[in-house]
Amino acid sequence: MKVNKSINYLRREYKLNKLSEETVHKSPFSQFEKWFKEVLQVGLIEPNAMILATADDKAKPSVRVVLLKGLSNNGLTFFTNYTSRKGHDITENSAASVLFFWAELERQVRVEGQIKKISRAESKKYFNTRPIDSRLAAWTSEQSKMIPDRDYLDTKFQIFKRQFKGKQIPVPPDWGGFRLVPEYFEFWQGRENRLHDRICYKKVIGKWKVFRLSP
Repeated sequence: MKVNKSINYLRREYKLNKLSEETVHKSPFSQFEKWFKEVLQVGLIEPNAMILATADDKAKPSVRVVLLKGLSNNGLTFFTNYTSRKGHDITENSAASVLFFWAELERQVRVEGQIKKISRAESKKYFNTRPIDSRLAAWTSEQSKMIPDRDYLDTKFQIFKRQFKGKQIPVPPDWGGFRLVPEYFEFWQGRENRLHDRICYKKVIGKWKVFRLSP
């Protein structure tokens, strides 16, 4: 394929910054928060987009982009339909990984851990902050299930719009939040000559151990 020649010559040198184990925070959550604040200052589109990788009970992988909607020392929170493919994967195999890639800052962050379902109360609290149409969409979409066409989806949306008009929209029974509880963080800073900085945190007996990986 002719496109292969173009791909081979794609090159970019990373020169914006550097990262060392002497200057990072002792807590990976504090380091992540520092980087995320810098991402917000740059004004990226969807700065909280994270690539979520899951696998089912047969170790068959699946990956997609979800939005980070909560960050604390307990973990990283996102919301979805529990009957979706990722929902089924998580039920069968709670081990997962997420990746943030911020090309404009020449940075990426990988997080690995176990995913747990959050409380119904916490899901409800977030659900009620969503725009009305987003709440209706949560009722409309049977995520990951086959549908006949786009009209089916649009018609169903209008049905729920009429049904809940002037009413408080409840949280759908199959919708809510998950939290990735981290066991491992990797902070990657692009450097010249592909000799990138990779500073990692691994939880060992309840404490975070900081170390460097070769690029």
